[in-house]
Order: sequence, then C-alpha cells, then structure tokens
Amino acid sequence: MIILETDNLDKSYGPVHAVNHLSLTVGAGQVYGILGPNGSGKTTTLSMLMGIVRPNGGGFKWFGGLQGPEANRRIGALIETPNFYPYLSLEQNLKIVCRIKGIDEKDIQRVIRLVGLQERSRSRFQTLSLGMKQRLALGSLLLGDPDVLVLDEVTNGLDPEGIAEVRTLIRQVASTGKTIILASHILDEVEKVCTHVVILKKGVKLAEGEVDSLIKGKEVIILSGDNLDQLTTALSASLLVESFTRDHEDLKVILKGEAKTGDLSKELMEKGIALNRIEVRKNRLEDQFLELVKQDNTLQP
Repeated sequence: MIILETDNLDKSYGPVHAVNHLSLTVGAGQVYGILGPNGSGKTTTLSMLMGIVRPNGGGFKWFGGLQGPEANRRIGALIETPNFYPYLSLEQNLKIVCRIKGIDEKDIQRVIRLVGLQERSRSRFQTLSLGMKQRLALGSLLLGDPDVLVLDEVTNGLDPEGIAEVRTLIRQVASTGKTIILASHILDEVEKVCTHVVILKKGVKLAEGEVDSLIKGKEVIILSGDNLDQLTTALSASLLVESFTRDHEDLKVILKGEAKTGDLSKELMEKGIALNRIEVRKNRLEDQFLELVKQDNTLQP
C-alpha cells in the first residue's frame, strides 16, 4: 500500500529554489529517510506535506488521495519544537494535547509506557532531560494511534545518550508496522534507523532507494605500495579496474563487474608490483552520499 506520493512538488522563496520538482513514493511500514545537508529542502518538504507551507507547483496525496485535515488526522507530525508547559506534569501536558486533538485521555497511560516515562509521569516537564523531553514529544504524536509519524531532525541538540534513546524508540514504533518519515542531515541516523532513503541537495533529488541497496554498493579496495606512480600506471592500464582515486598515500579502487580483489592482486603481483597494504571496505551510505554531493556540485541554489 502506498502511504504518500508526491508529484513534482515545488517551492521557491524568491531566488532560492528550496524544493525542485520532487517526486517520491513512501510505502506502508517503511521508515523513510529524507537525507541531506542543511539547506537541502527537507523541512520545506515536510512543511508542504503537512499543509504548513503552500507549494508553488506540483502536488501530493496521502493514503491514495487524502489531503488536508482528513489526512492529518491519521498523521502525527513533529516539525517544530512542541510547546509543553514547564510547570505541568507529563500527564497534565498530554491531557492538554488530548483535548486539542479530541482524543480520549485514556490513551495517555499507553503512550507514557511506550516511551518509557511511566516513572516520571507526575514530574514537571522542566525537570526532564533533553532526551526525555524529546521522548515525550514523540509520545504526544502517538496519542490516538496515528498511522504515520512525520519527524524533522528529532535528535538535534541531544547528547549521545538522548540520541540513543530516541533511536531506540523510533525502531520500537517502526516494529509495530507504522510508517515513519524522518528528515535528517545525520548520515549515521538514517543508516541505523531507516529502511528507505531519498537524498536531497538544494531541493533536488539525487538518489532514492532502499538503504541496504545503497549501502551494498560496490566494494572499495584500498591499496598502497612503495612506488605509487608505478601502481597508478598499472591500475590505469588494468581491464579489471572501473575507477580509482588517490587519497594521500593510498589508492581507492573500484573493480568492474564480477572482478575480484584476488584477481587484481594476482595481476599486480605478475607485474612485479609489491603492495604494502590491500584492504577491502564495504561502501557505506556515507560514501554514497558524499559521492553524490561531489558529483552534483553544479546545482544552483
């Protein structure tokens, strides 16, 4: 089932093209990451999807055709920092949220247990750590049991312990089958939490797909030797090598097709080239992301 579709979604602020004809599809049960550096259009995209910002062009639909309040009732969104009352307890703050959303207050205890704050339910909001405050914010989204969560940079400003708490909670919620759309500039966050990802730069989609497929890119072979000029010449002539780059005293090599590391090692040995180092690394999402950003440095702001 398709939860969200966007069709050439577009938004400009004067000369700045914040979101540039963005089309994407989010399926049910996915943890879908919107990944990009600051200024890439992530928050603008989410704001349009939630009706906070009006697009200049294109469109989108939730749940096969819903928009506006009808769709929003099935979505819990955290795009801006929620306003909780510092002198009220967690329960009291959540009661206010229930009244605003028209949700039965009986759901509060379920949510407090889900976010692991039952021991602090009567504590004042101002006494919570940043991580606990963010968990409460996520809990407020879960009131009424929405089908989808929309989260914008939910780990910003948190210490490592707080980040770990929020990530664990997102995984826990995702395991129940809910769809989560998560915008982040943190590569590690997307890699550890998301099942699918779209990479944005200056409002333009650079790549989209399953996180595993992006991580499982081609292997990178790290080589070094006493004579780098000789090694470079050999790699340039090799029919096994798709590309290589120099990084200080190392050469990073990507092989063609079905070529193996052992094939390259044997070829270099037969040419009398001694290696000091040969290491195989898996391409990570970070490598893919950085490579895409480097390749697309001609995009206009």
